[in-house]
Amino acid sequence: MRTGFLMAGLLLIATSAQAEDRPRSTYVTLVLQAFAAKVECPGTDVAYQDLVQKAEQMHLPDGTTEKVRKAIAWMHTGGKMGEKQDDDLMAEVAVATQVTDLNQRRLGMPSWCEAQKTNLAGLIRAKGG
Repeated sequence: MRTGFLMAGLLLIATSAQAEDRPRSTYVTLVLQAFAAKVECPGTDVAYQDLVQKAEQMHLPDGTTEKVRKAIAWMHTGGKMGEKQDDDLMAEVAVATQVTDLNQRRLGMPSWCEAQKTNLAGLIRAKGG
């Protein structure tokens, strides 16, 4: 059990350090969490155009949002939707998935969903809003 917590802690530290060096990693996590909130949190929707604007603010290349969306869809549907992207992006999606899953389990889904309202303000919204 301790080993699991140690590995999770090291993963979070490595992810944080990598995210500082790689703005795309940070962005991948934001997009993944926004789509996870849409799926897991009742009454939540993704503000797709705001994700595109966030990518622009982070000086990411045009098309990054769509590539990330396709990579997430591909990974989370076992290749039935989306498209496989380059290995680096797929690895970033895998790490973001692990970190998000760990946070969801640690906080519990209701608390995680509530936290996302603040963490992802402007990227997610109430459905119909």
